[in-house]
Amino acid sequence: MFVSVVMDPGSMDSARNISAVLSNAGFKKVQRACWECPSVAKGMLVQLKKDIDRATDYYDAVRIYQFPLEGMFVVTELSHKHWKRYRFQIAPSSVK
Repeated sequence: MFVSVVMDPGSMDSARNISAVLSNAGFKKVQRACWECPSVAKGMLVQLKKDIDRATDYYDAVRIYQFPLEGMFVVTELSHKHWKRYRFQIAPSSVK
């Protein structure tokens, strides 16, 4: 699945720690705070979230955009050391 990670670090140390985690996981930096990987296995994503959780503190925010995951578009957000997950059903296009 395609995965994009956008981070809003609370400090330079956090930015370096999160960047190191993403780089080690095979992500490429595409913008100042955005990293992408075109092919991530589901098991790798679970480990990535654990590693990000360890690399962050209360003041960091991270959003992970995943597509497709079980046929859905999924946004997972870490804010104030709490994970939230949003799932969106993808409707087939009626435009031809």
